[in-house]
Amino acid sequence: MRYGQGVVLGTSQTTASAAARARRLPSPAARGSRAAASARQSTLRTANLALVARQVLSSPTPISRADVAAMTGMTRSTASRLADDLVGAGILTELDPAPSSGPGRPAVPLAPPRATFVALGLEVNVAHMAVRAIDLSGELLTERVVPDDFSGSDPAVALRRLATLVADVLALPMIRGARLVGAGIALPGLVCDGVLLRAPNLGWSGVRPSEHLASVLEGNGLSLEVGNEASLGALTVGRSRPVLAPQWPSFIYLSGENGIGAGIVRDGQALEGTNGFAGEIGHVQIDPNGPLCSCGNAGCLERYAGRRSILAAAGLAEDAHPEELVAAWQAGDDDARQAISSAAHALGVGLGAAVNLLDIPVVVLGGHLAPLAEVLRPEVEEELGRRVLASRWTELEILQAGSDQMPGATGAAWSLLETVVADPSAWM
Repeated sequence: MRYGQGVVLGTSQTTASAAARARRLPSPAARGSRAAASARQSTLRTANLALVARQVLSSPTPISRADVAAMTGMTRSTASRLADDLVGAGILTELDPAPSSGPGRPAVPLAPPRATFVALGLEVNVAHMAVRAIDLSGELLTERVVPDDFSGSDPAVALRRLATLVADVLALPMIRGARLVGAGIALPGLVCDGVLLRAPNLGWSGVRPSEHLASVLEGNGLSLEVGNEASLGALTVGRSRPVLAPQWPSFIYLSGENGIGAGIVRDGQALEGTNGFAGEIGHVQIDPNGPLCSCGNAGCLERYAGRRSILAAAGLAEDAHPEELVAAWQAGDDDARQAISSAAHALGVGLGAAVNLLDIPVVVLGGHLAPLAEVLRPEVEEELGRRVLASRWTELEILQAGSDQMPGATGAAWSLLETVVADPSAWM
């Protein structure tokens, strides 16, 4: 066979082979269409996993796969398959079947799991620092709390102290056996992009907590989210675990310590402002000729209703419990009654402005204000009745928050756990 003929023959075979491959392989357009369809399927699965997880975790009681299908509009087979995947990933758990009097197998209830996914909630406030480990069921697995006076403290020293508490918690077998979602820290001041810009009552400014906690967190593969303690505390109001809908869709939560901050929730969504600075109600001016505040202004709300201020006005020790103030008020003590009256007036003035501006008539008193709610309520409501323009057409409510003494730390953990529910596929 001549070389030239071989070339011709090879070219012919190559052309035929290429044509055959062309018949077997999809065109670029078809390949693109299939890739797009695959991406859509993946996106749909991601969305459906989140929907099933949220349906179960937002239910106040355990529900079955059939319940999930009915609630979401999915077929039973689809809902069951997705639930199986979420159970396998530890995002949901199965409970023992309930006794059934009818035919067929009893339904297996689905519920939040215990100690599979865990987030750390940290907090530094004027009178304490704390670390909490919380799971998807909302259970507090463990905590470390250090009561102390951190006003005017060195942030580097305080945060190193906090790091030792974090290390203690991370060393526990229960925590080491869980999947760690992350860590969040609640601080009483202005927070932006991971920096505590200013916390007047702590005396801190320009502090980046992650720099002081990096060794213990990064060594365990954890990032740190930084937030305002009142805004984070508001996430816990009216519900017992992450993902559950709050009891009130819209409310103003007052976090009371030496300072007073507000967490604002409207239609289930936190209102934090353009830069995250919303809620500094403690620095609303009540009287321009009033006492000097740690922020540098005079007559701020917290100078009348902050913990130290109200206890001092009542003639009680700085470390006295608010319940002692209530007891003195009930006994008819003049100083106690004047302190409560002054605080109630100031709260009415500050909250009146907030309610007029936001049209949110539900106020939840937390922190040191919670045990004072019953004695504060009558005068606060009276003041609001005078100051809120729409008071004749809306019901103003002053409510008492739950007994959680560190809702900021709890909210910091809950906010991270909710990211698992928002995108379960990222954790599977």
